[in-house]
Order: sequence, then structure tokens, then C-alpha cells
Amino acid sequence: MDLRGAVALVTGGNGGLGQRICHALAKEGVHIAVMYAKSRDQAEGVARELSSGFQINAAAFACDITDGAAVERLVGDVTKHFGRLDILVNDAAYNKAIPFTDLDGLTLDEWDKIMSVNLTGPMRLIKAVAPVMKTQGNGRIVNIASVAGLSPTGSSIAYAVSKAGLIHLTRCMAVGLAPETLVNCVAPGLLEGTRATANLKSEQIERASAASVLKKPADKDDCADMVVTMCRTETMTGQTVVIDAGRVFH
Repeated sequence: MDLRGAVALVTGGNGGLGQRICHALAKEGVHIAVMYAKSRDQAEGVARELSSGFQINAAAFACDITDGAAVERLVGDVTKHFGRLDILVNDAAYNKAIPFTDLDGLTLDEWDKIMSVNLTGPMRLIKAVAPVMKTQGNGRIVNIASVAGLSPTGSSIAYAVSKAGLIHLTRCMAVGLAPETLVNCVAPGLLEGTRATANLKSEQIERASAASVLKKPADKDDCADMVVTMCRTETMTGQTVVIDAGRVFH
């Protein structure tokens, strides 16, 4: 797909990885809708930076992705503002560090919240953008999962299961939305400087880095560049690419 002039909705676009994704797409001439949940000032700052730095149209949009009506309004507002919607990047996520052995700590409330944000939220967004992309005859969806979805690791059982679900949702939606819309997934390993990492204990971060064959965290720019590749591709769909400095081989 020709990216110049396309419009991308990036959820969690004001986060550590989300900002890198926004910048990588804007560099290609993509107009950006920066979706945020709470941090309005930060998201609007990202939009201003994108607009001035890349001479593209960027704007911030608030949305609670666990609210179906709010998601429908978001897609409508973005489409109205930009005139079209070509790309959805599902980057928004929630996690909480709960040891796998602490089943009492993994309350159903925490389980429901993690699933609602990390799995049902992307499902709501995909369903909302699908008719728009089908009508346009072209679309790209990129889900941001985690290596925790491919191996029993990560901040909690709920987080790992939610990301495993997102990876399989990618495969299923690739079938369901073909041939107009291509759906792919990036599964990062440990990333420094993100809200998800901020919720982890220092020993968890050190252990994850030491476990990789390259002995370092994954690179956010590598992940962002892969998102760009998945938006540009014409023949890859239903795939998950791991970027984790060599921890999980699948």
C-alpha cells in the first residue's frame, strides 16, 4: 500500500512504543490520529510534534477502548476529521505484575480488566474500522502483542493469555477481512521506556534481558519499523513477527 497520504489511527499513540510508531508512520507521509485514554496534554503534544516535524496532519483523540459506544464514536470522529481511515495500530494495553504462582493475587477483576483492554478492546476497534476499510477497498491492521503470548512469561497469567488471544485474533481476522484488509501482528519482547515496563520490578527487567541471546532489551524503533513494513505489504497477512533480541523462537 502506498503510505503517503494514508491515515492511521494509533491507539496508545502517546506511550513509549506508540510514539515511535507514530513517528515512523509520519516519516512515510502518513497522517496520524493519536488515541489516548487519559493523558490529553501528552497526546496533543505528540500530535503537534508530528505535524510540525513531518508536515502531516495529526490530531489527538480520547477514547476508552473498553466502551463500545466510545470506540464507534472514535472511528467516526477520525474518519470525519481526516476524510478516510486506512490503518489501525492496536498498541494500547494494560498490565499489572502478578507472579504466576500468586493465583489469589490474580483476581477476576484484574483478569477482566486486562482482557477488556488487551483483547476485547482491539476486537472492538477492528470491528469498527472493518466496514470503513472494506468500503475503501484497502486497509491495514497491525496488532501489538508480546512474546508473553507465545510463551508462559510476562507480567501475569492474564497478560500472557490476553496477548496469546490477540495473536490468534490476528490470524482469524486476516481470514475474516480478506482480501481488502491485511492483518498482522508484532510481538515485542522486553522494551525499555514504556508504561508496561514501568509496571515491572527491576529484577524482572534484568532477568528478561539476561535471558535473550543478545543480552539486551528489544528495540522500539525496530518494532516501529516492522509496523511500517506491515502497513506497506501487499502479500503478508495473518503473521506475527517477534522482536525480542532472541528469547522466543517460534
